[in-house]
Amino acid sequence: MSTPAERSEARVTSRVVVDVMPKPEILDPQGQAIQKALGRMGFAAVSAVRQGKRFEVEIDGEVDAAALAQVEQMAETLLANTVIEEFVVRVEQ
Repeated sequence: MSTPAERSEARVTSRVVVDVMPKPEILDPQGQAIQKALGRMGFAAVSAVRQGKRFEVEIDGEVDAAALAQVEQMAETLLANTVIEEFVVRVEQ
Protein backbone atom coordinates (compact mmCIF):
# COMPACT_ATOMS: atom_id res chain seq x y z
CA MET A 1 0.00 0.00 0.00
CA SER A 2 1.32 3.46 -0.84
CA THR A 3 1.79 6.29 1.60
CA PRO A 4 -0.07 9.63 1.27
CA ALA A 5 3.15 11.27 0.03
CA GLU A 6 3.55 8.63 -2.68
CA ARG A 7 -0.07 9.07 -3.78
CA SER A 8 0.35 12.84 -4.08
CA GLU A 9 3.38 12.28 -6.33
CA ALA A 10 1.48 9.88 -8.58
CA ARG A 11 1.30 10.97 -12.19
CA VAL A 12 -2.02 12.39 -13.25
CA THR A 13 -3.08 11.55 -16.77
CA SER A 14 -6.16 12.64 -18.62
CA ARG A 15 -7.84 11.17 -21.67
CA VAL A 16 -8.93 13.28 -24.59
CA VAL A 17 -11.07 11.63 -27.25
CA VAL A 18 -11.11 12.67 -30.91
CA ASP A 19 -14.09 11.37 -32.90
CA VAL A 20 -13.62 11.61 -36.67
CA MET A 21 -16.52 11.15 -39.10
CA PRO A 22 -16.97 11.65 -42.83
CA LYS A 23 -18.59 14.98 -43.63
CA PRO A 24 -22.34 14.57 -44.29
CA GLU A 25 -21.94 15.32 -48.02
CA ILE A 26 -19.25 12.63 -48.46
CA LEU A 27 -20.34 9.14 -49.52
CA ASP A 28 -19.54 6.44 -46.98
CA PRO A 29 -19.31 3.10 -48.83
CA GLN A 30 -18.16 1.26 -45.68
CA GLY A 31 -21.15 2.55 -43.75
CA GLN A 32 -23.46 1.56 -46.61
CA ALA A 33 -21.99 -1.96 -46.69
CA ILE A 34 -22.49 -2.28 -42.93
CA GLN A 35 -26.09 -1.06 -43.24
CA LYS A 36 -26.84 -3.66 -45.94
CA ALA A 37 -25.22 -6.43 -43.89
CA LEU A 38 -27.28 -5.45 -40.84
CA GLY A 39 -30.44 -5.61 -42.96
CA ARG A 40 -29.53 -9.11 -44.14
CA MET A 41 -28.98 -10.09 -40.49
CA GLY A 42 -32.52 -9.04 -39.59
CA PHE A 43 -31.86 -5.53 -38.24
CA ALA A 44 -34.43 -3.99 -40.55
CA ALA A 45 -34.94 -0.80 -38.53
CA VAL A 46 -31.43 0.50 -39.36
CA SER A 47 -31.87 3.17 -42.02
CA ALA A 48 -28.28 4.45 -42.24
CA VAL A 49 -24.79 3.78 -40.88
CA ARG A 50 -21.77 6.10 -40.99
CA GLN A 51 -18.39 4.66 -40.09
CA GLY A 52 -15.80 6.82 -38.37
CA LYS A 53 -12.70 6.66 -36.21
CA ARG A 54 -12.08 7.23 -32.51
CA PHE A 55 -8.70 8.24 -31.11
CA GLU A 56 -7.91 8.26 -27.39
CA VAL A 57 -5.02 10.57 -26.51
CA GLU A 58 -3.50 10.29 -23.04
CA ILE A 59 -2.21 13.61 -21.73
CA ASP A 60 0.18 13.99 -18.79
CA GLY A 61 -1.47 16.20 -16.17
CA GLU A 62 -4.78 17.98 -16.20
CA VAL A 63 -6.39 18.99 -19.48
CA ASP A 64 -6.44 22.75 -19.86
CA ALA A 65 -7.13 25.05 -22.80
CA ALA A 66 -3.54 24.69 -24.08
CA ALA A 67 -3.70 20.88 -24.01
CA LEU A 68 -7.05 20.90 -25.82
CA ALA A 69 -5.62 23.25 -28.44
CA GLN A 70 -2.73 20.85 -29.01
CA VAL A 71 -5.08 17.90 -29.47
CA GLU A 72 -7.19 19.98 -31.89
CA GLN A 73 -4.00 20.68 -33.85
CA MET A 74 -3.14 16.95 -33.83
CA ALA A 75 -6.60 16.14 -35.17
CA GLU A 76 -6.44 18.80 -37.85
CA THR A 77 -2.95 17.88 -39.09
CA LEU A 78 -2.82 14.09 -38.68
CA LEU A 79 -5.87 12.33 -37.27
CA ALA A 80 -8.48 13.67 -39.69
CA ASN A 81 -8.48 14.47 -43.38
CA THR A 82 -10.29 17.79 -43.05
CA VAL A 83 -11.16 17.86 -46.75
CA ILE A 84 -13.58 14.95 -46.31
CA GLU A 85 -13.83 14.45 -42.52
CA GLU A 86 -14.92 16.46 -39.52
CA PHE A 87 -13.83 15.88 -35.94
CA VAL A 88 -14.90 16.56 -32.37
CA VAL A 89 -12.46 16.79 -29.45
CA ARG A 90 -13.72 16.05 -25.94
CA VAL A 91 -12.32 15.24 -22.53
CA GLU A 92 -13.35 11.82 -21.26
CA GLN A 93 -14.07 11.60 -17.55
